[in-house]
Amino acid sequence: RSFSYSVSHDLRAPLRRIEGFSRMLAEDHGDELPEKGRHYLTRIRRGAHDMSEMIDAYLALSRATQGELSLQTVDLSAIAREVVDGLREKDPERAVKVTLAEGLTVEGDRRLLRQAFANLLENAWKYTGKTPAPAIEIGARETDGRQAFFVRDNGAGFDMAEAADLFTPFRRLHRAEDFEGVGIGLAAVRSIVARHGGRIWAEAAPEKGAAFYFTLWDAEAAA
Repeated sequence: RSFSYSVSHDLRAPLRRIEGFSRMLAEDHGDELPEKGRHYLTRIRRGAHDMSEMIDAYLALSRATQGELSLQTVDLSAIAREVVDGLREKDPERAVKVTLAEGLTVEGDRRLLRQAFANLLENAWKYTGKTPAPAIEIGARETDGRQAFFVRDNGAGFDMAEAADLFTPFRRLHRAEDFEGVGIGLAAVRSIVARHGGRIWAEAAPEKGAAFYFTLWDAEAAA
């Protein structure tokens, strides 16, 4: 925790100075700079923004792997609905069909499981951004005698030959120019699922969407 605080505090201070002074330079003297100078300044500000997002992502991953679990009965359907409502409020112009199964409950840490669902649903929302009729489904199915929860979409998908990199921090399967992100969300989800004695896997195909499945309290996965 002390290291996470150091990352949050000590790295953010100089980053805020870079962001602040570059913004002042752009506002006060941007018109005086040549075109190439304005381009360089834009790149500096974009780099500072990306660094800030990476710090946030690193801290999210750190929080997912630290602290004691606070176990209780968690209504995953309610969590998913809450996350989806937030995505609709943030991006009201998008018409995404969302199918949500009711009665999805499990014993777990509500805060962490909400973070996991938020990451999965934010990804589904993002990667259906270029799909003509975007659709997301949240539900559960039986897999090898266990209940596997899933988030499925009909978005960009990916090649399963690259699936080994999915849960590696800061590794991305799509270009940043196509879809924004720093590549930490799925790593955090894997950590949260692992802390709940479960496992996570994906099924996908390019341009045919992706589905992420996870189990909790799986004796074999926890062994």
